[in-house]
Amino acid sequence: MSIDAARYPCLSRINSPGELRQFPESELGAVAAELRDYLIEEVAQVGGHFGAGLGVIELTVALHYLYETPEDRIVWDVGHQCYPHKILTGRRDRIRTIKQRDGLAPFPRREESPYDTFGVGHSSTSISAALGMAIARSQQNDPRRVVAVIGDGAMTAGMAYEALNHAGGMEPPPDMLVVLNDNRMSISENVGGLTRMLGRLMASNTMNAIREGGKKLVGKRNPVARFLRRWEEHAKGMFVPSTLFEEMGFHYSGPIDGHDLPALVQVLKTLKTLRGPQLLHVITTKGKGYERAEGDQIGYHAVSPFDPRVGLKQKAAAGKPSYTQIFGDWLCDMAAAEPRLLAITPAMREGSGLVRFSREYPQRYFDVAIAEQHAVTLAAGMACEGAKPVVAIYSTFLQRGYDQLIHDVALQNLDVLFAIDRGGVVGPDGATHAGSFDLSYLRAIPNMVVMAPTDENECRRMLSTGFRHAGPAAVRYPRGTGPGIALSGDLDTIPLGKAELVRRGRRIAFLVFGALLEPAAAVATQLGATLVNMRFIKPLDEEILLDLVRSHEGLVTIEDNAIMGGAGSAVSEFLASQQIAVPVLHLGLPDAWLEHMSREEMLASVGLDALGIANSVSARWPQLQKIA
Repeated sequence: MSIDAARYPCLSRINSPGELRQFPESELGAVAAELRDYLIEEVAQVGGHFGAGLGVIELTVALHYLYETPEDRIVWDVGHQCYPHKILTGRRDRIRTIKQRDGLAPFPRREESPYDTFGVGHSSTSISAALGMAIARSQQNDPRRVVAVIGDGAMTAGMAYEALNHAGGMEPPPDMLVVLNDNRMSISENVGGLTRMLGRLMASNTMNAIREGGKKLVGKRNPVARFLRRWEEHAKGMFVPSTLFEEMGFHYSGPIDGHDLPALVQVLKTLKTLRGPQLLHVITTKGKGYERAEGDQIGYHAVSPFDPRVGLKQKAAAGKPSYTQIFGDWLCDMAAAEPRLLAITPAMREGSGLVRFSREYPQRYFDVAIAEQHAVTLAAGMACEGAKPVVAIYSTFLQRGYDQLIHDVALQNLDVLFAIDRGGVVGPDGATHAGSFDLSYLRAIPNMVVMAPTDENECRRMLSTGFRHAGPAAVRYPRGTGPGIALSGDLDTIPLGKAELVRRGRRIAFLVFGALLEPAAAVATQLGATLVNMRFIKPLDEEILLDLVRSHEGLVTIEDNAIMGGAGSAVSEFLASQQIAVPVLHLGLPDAWLEHMSREEMLASVGLDALGIANSVSARWPQLQKIA
């Protein structure tokens, strides 16, 4: 869909940043205004990440105007703030395809555009990547510039400080700019000491007076300029701890209003002339320019299609609770029964279903910001002192705490429950957010108990089972809703390592691990096959496996996880250890990255819907009756 040139006379002329740079500086405000209106209009049509992009309109315009992108590198952190960047870099007319099958990726992606200099989905990677680019360019005597834009909570993660520490201590100092987009938000409000520090810096009238006076003095070329600059930095430390960045080796500039486009342009012009590591602190408002988004920054972080004139519709009560809601309700119920329970989330209160718990049990709720490694080891420390921590985390984010899961929890056999949301394919967020590997990486760890529910009530019972188990345990559940099984409301458990025989058939046995029981049941019924809900990836129900191989011609394992090293592999490994030779068909996710599309489209594309399962089974055992 092409842009309406009458409504967007400036933006319609910008098909690349080179064309943006043809505009006089006096017209950049009009470009930014049109870009904001266009973003609101387009995202409202299809949904997607919303508030973060509105907050960086001016910054995006200024960076692409002053830097010779893509030759100069801009590395975006927390990729959901990159929609304006995509619009200005040749993808304006395709923005309505974002997150859709064969459409634009929701995050920067190197394969999509040369302007997407580094792929991102997880946070806090930009400074490390930009530093790597700066080092490589210095080795090649390449004078082009590198900029990292970090924001939306990403500065709360330890990896950002590892990169700052490295860059600030290098000799010779690397030439790079870090832009701290400070909007005091990730998805939820930012938490922690750094957020408080930056808040104090913003609120300090004394600091602002010192800085304005320092600008006037230091800006003059006179013999005392260097002394005055050094005095200014020491004076800052008397009032606020903003010298953190200076002490780490970065020249700090700011804070400045990130929506004041002329000021942004002037500051960036100056910083382009400076050598060594620079940090520019800009203050922005998430959702800027759309009043409803400014007033509800959490609700407008990511949106479904809506009418911008009336805002988001009140969500109707869902017919079926999501697995996330089931976890959140279970957590509150278990907390009422068990005072040892403590809950931890790495900045995913809303996404992981912890809003109710955070209100009802604020002293037992711990949001550690975007710090997955810390979240896992924090839980380990709690468990050492007799608490029972529950770590609520997305599958893709637990990957970032894998060393701590092994070394700090499992190796010491500590009593920690991992409630792993978004297991398996997640759909529109694409490969960066897919939970495709958790069954593989969890089952390899000694002492772990690993469970995957097939329905809502089983999820609740598994959470209780993992909580009551003495040692590390994980319950892995998918995004969205289940088949609609009624919840019992109690806190009963499941016998450890025991599968459930759902249907006794003949010849072929379907072994289902997790969320794909419903399509598997349809095929098993059609073919007259046995159907087993395996429940446990670790420990396996070896007894039922031995029974099945004695009475069936073959086994079909089905999982919403990578086939390599997954639950099906566990079955084959066990059979091999018993020297049992029986045909086994493994159905799961292929050894490939799955692109963004709906969850239903994705499952169908890899043969994990009913038709795909039936076709795979019939191809392996053509003597069986095919599905109608």
